Amino acid sequence: MNILVIGATGGSGRAVCDALLERGHTVTALARHASALSARPGLQRVDGDATQQAVLDAVIPGHDGIVVTLGISEPVVRVRLRGAQGTRDDVRSTGTAAIVAAARRAGVRRLVVQSSYGVGDTRSLLRLTDRILFALLIRPQIIDSEIQEGVLRGSDLDWTIVQPVYLTDDDSPEHFTSTDGTIRRNKVTRRGVAHVHVALVEGVVHVRETVSVSG
Repeated sequence: MNILVIGATGGSGRAVCDALLERGHTVTALARHASALSARPGLQRVDGDATQQAVLDAVIPGHDGIVVTLGISEPVVRVRLRGAQGTRDDVRSTGTAAIVAAARRAGVRRLVVQSSYGVGDTRSLLRLTDRILFALLIRPQIIDSEIQEGVLRGSDLDWTIVQPVYLTDDDSPEHFTSTDGTIRRNKVTRRGVAHVHVALVEGVVHVRETVSVSG
């Protein structure tokens, strides 16, 4: 399959690219600095802003599916106090809205989008400590993710929302998934979540559903 990964230079995006390439897929990596990724067989790197329709209209056609891992990679405390410096604060919702529109124009229906556990359907399942942390540290990002999920739910594409718990960079591929918000641990590796993205985009399963991912 020919898969487009949008937000490919963040930790989650890199893990998804790795997992797709390991499975033998052809990958197009789109990010503002995608050329910073190491050149690899099967990987095409495209520098571009995922909130710009012209960029998306040029890159999306010809792909079998799209994986979106947009987010802000800057320190959360600094972003909370001063706003994001290198990425627009609403990159998730604005980018996803642009991607949905461009995908419809290109006839690409499969869209797998990473959000966060505790958004939308799973908000009521958060522990009290997590609710406090969310409110103190990442409330703007959570609001943006809520809007992002609303964009997807309002579209007619074959979308799936992936909601991981706290992400780590450990090498374990272990993960547990559910569609009712059930989790096992409060941490999961980016590699494990990447395997979920690959399975979803390969199998076109859990269409118009939210998949929670934990360790």
